[in-house]
Order: sequence, then structure tokens, then C-alpha cells
Amino acid sequence: MNAVEETIAGKFGKQIWTKFNRAVRDYQLVLPGDRIAVCISGGKDSMLMAQCMLRMKRFSKVPFEVEFLVMDPGYSPHNRRKIEENAALLGIPVTVRETRIFDSVENESSNPCFICARLRRGWLYKTAKSMGCNKIALGHHFDDVIETILMGMLYGSQMQTMLPKLHSENYAGMELIRPLYLVREQDIIGWAEYNGLEFIRCACRMTEERQDNQQSSKRQEIKQLLVQLRKTNPAVDMNIFRSAENVNLRKLISYHSGSEYHHFLDDYSEGFTVRGTRNSEAEE
Repeated sequence: MNAVEETIAGKFGKQIWTKFNRAVRDYQLVLPGDRIAVCISGGKDSMLMAQCMLRMKRFSKVPFEVEFLVMDPGYSPHNRRKIEENAALLGIPVTVRETRIFDSVENESSNPCFICARLRRGWLYKTAKSMGCNKIALGHHFDDVIETILMGMLYGSQMQTMLPKLHSENYAGMELIRPLYLVREQDIIGWAEYNGLEFIRCACRMTEERQDNQQSSKRQEIKQLLVQLRKTNPAVDMNIFRSAENVNLRKLISYHSGSEYHHFLDDYSEGFTVRGTRNSEAEE
């Protein structure tokens, strides 16, 4: 165990280690017999996730295995070296696999980030499965969840969230899990700064060359919106998160579950909305 790992359960125990374990427990992310590919991009989030998974593997009573997988989609030599140095510093035994994904999307004029993300996700599933894994772990955190909810509402005309785990649609038997689901980004930053750690940011050549990336700018707008909202409502992040847990189907105009659609008018004339629950003005 290294000194950096000790700070996860020590100084940052309440902010990181407790929330990490709560997510694993509450959402049943790690089960007996799992073999999990911990996917490391080299940023602060995936590196912290890897450190937490390494620690959990050491102390957990649940028998499971981990592989620490780094996909090099075409990093610069500097970024590749930084990832390997940080992995060694944190005691994370990484397996690095090279791809040419950056080259594949370099000439894409529309939605290059979307295409790149799909290629990377597919490669991770495929490679993890070839390594005998049944799950991949990604480093999305609490702030990613909140921002995704707002982005869906404000830019996508939909109400949905980033789930803590989901089944792969294209790779049978594979799942995706998000162990940092309840950990706030500011606490990850605090952990990195306290330990004097420097991680790569976005290492994508496309982002470095195209500063007007639409998806990135939208997320930045949401981040700035949240900064403003927190000034008058410090609980706004948790309120947004809880709203995704406390959905009242009786108060929605319409909703769908897969291909099954429901509308509040379906049985409104009978005095009911949504599967037989009574609708009345007194309930408003």
C-alpha cells in the first residue's frame, strides 16, 4: 500500500472511500466471481477509480478479480509516458493496448467525439471480454451524473440520467459499472492536489485542435450554470440527483419504457392516470 492510497480512506475517507463503497453496495456493482476491467484513460477520475478498486480488491470479503486496462487510442508520447508514470506511482499494474482510434476519426467533420466515444466503448467491451472479464468500470462521477440530467433536459428534450450500471447491448454477458457514481468532482480534485498528483486532461488530438467542440462547450455551459445555481442554492446538485430517484409518473405528460409508451390521456377520461391511480384536482 502506498501513501497516496492511504489518503483515500484517511483524509478523504468520508468524501471518497465511504461514497465509493456506498455506490458499490447500494447499486450492487461488484458481485462474487466478477472479473472487472478497470478502464483507465489517464485522467484524475479513472486513476482514482483504479486506486479505489485496487484497495477494495485488497480488503473486500467479496471474491472478485480486476484487470487494469489502458487503451492508447493514439496518445502523444508525453501523455502516454505520464499515464505510465502515474500508474507506477500509484502501484497500479496496468495493461496497455494500442489502437488507432484517433486516426480513424481524424477526418470526421461532424460529431467526431461521438464516433470516437462509440469506437472506444466498443473496443473496451471487446478487449475486456477477450481478457475473461464480465464487466468494465468507467470513472464517471457524481457531477457527470448531474450534468447529464441537465444536458438531456436543456439540449436533448428528454428526462433521463446516467445509470450506475447497465448491460451492454452489443456484447452479451458484459456490463458497465460506475464505482465513482456518488463521489463529487471537487473531492477528486482535492485528493489529487493534496497528494501533488498531476494527471492528463483531455488527451484527444481532436479536442486540442478543435477548441469549438460542440459537445464540450455544451457541458461547459452546464458546469457554469451549476456554479451560478450553487450561489443561491448549495443543495442544488443533490436536489437534481434526487429528482431522478423521485419520479412521479402521475405527474408526467408521457413516458416510455423501451418501446412501450404511456400518456396521461390514456385513461384520463375514466378519472385515472398511469396504471389505475386516481387523478383529481385536490391532489395537485
